[in-house]
Amino acid sequence: MTAGAPATSAGDPLRVETLPALPGLGSLYARGAAASGRIAAGRAMPGLPVIGQGRSAEGEGEAEPLTLPDVAYQVSGVPTADLAQHLHDYQRLLHEPVTDVLPAGYLHVLAFPLATAVMVRGDFPLPLLGMVHLANAVELRGPVVVGDVLDVRSWAENLRPHKRGVQVDLVAEVRRPGDPDGAPVWRGVSTYLAKGFHLPWSAPEAEGEDAAGTSGDGEDRAPSGTWTAPLPTGRWALGPGMGRAYGAVSGDRNPIHLSALSAKAFGFPRAIAHGMYTAARALADVGHARGDAYRWTVEFASPVLLPGTVDVAVTPDDAGGFAYVGWNGARGRQHFRGTVTPL
Repeated sequence: MTAGAPATSAGDPLRVETLPALPGLGSLYARGAAASGRIAAGRAMPGLPVIGQGRSAEGEGEAEPLTLPDVAYQVSGVPTADLAQHLHDYQRLLHEPVTDVLPAGYLHVLAFPLATAVMVRGDFPLPLLGMVHLANAVELRGPVVVGDVLDVRSWAENLRPHKRGVQVDLVAEVRRPGDPDGAPVWRGVSTYLAKGFHLPWSAPEAEGEDAAGTSGDGEDRAPSGTWTAPLPTGRWALGPGMGRAYGAVSGDRNPIHLSALSAKAFGFPRAIAHGMYTAARALADVGHARGDAYRWTVEFASPVLLPGTVDVAVTPDDAGGFAYVGWNGARGRQHFRGTVTPL
């Protein structure tokens, strides 16, 4: 992690647009729904200007190139002194110790609206609705505590092919302005899949399961591979309201998490748990052994239907940290896996 002018991991420079405050997710989802509709209309009617980008490979003619906005959003001077109660509500829900230290998962919650604001820009070429969350990679360089004043920055980068569409990374960084080197104290990269979009060098769409481990219908099916579940070190019993509970503390009230009725509109038989809830709950299961600075990764395999039971195993790994995995014990279906490595 380095300070300096904002740029993508490939070194491409970015313009910084400063926002007065972190945006609210409610209004962003409304904008995202409208933008998703425009993109869908453009794919159905590719002759229309601007919104015809990324037309499916099945359409006639050449698809226009997908281009990410060359913009980083920034909000400076974000106060945390008044977040103690909200933080403690998050910690209780996630089974974290109730302290004034902001866990890496909570910092994701703090920065997520800014990343969402990038995804609902008019020049962002992929629809927010229907995006599949594939993975996260987070680095926390030291403790962030209630009372710290933070700068938050986010942008999109690394648009690349996937066998079911295209992937994109949403990067978010949190800095403390007083830190001498100006490097981010927290950095998170969230990887998403937009199905049915294609870059010029993309391979044809594959049949069967995608890299997110789902067949597209949201069912919790038995695995097609030979994965063998380890001995569990824990078991989570998640009630039907867990999506609403995490939505209340995170602000992420995506309909797929809220009720069976709203989830069915998006192809799921029941509401599903937030991916970041399951990842952050596994991070909490690692406990104090992770230390104050660590790398945390997660890959999502299949959705956790609510209500549901998740078997979890946290074990030491060869890198001096911990590996974790969560699965459906009755069906042998893997939900997520990841690592936590102290720095």
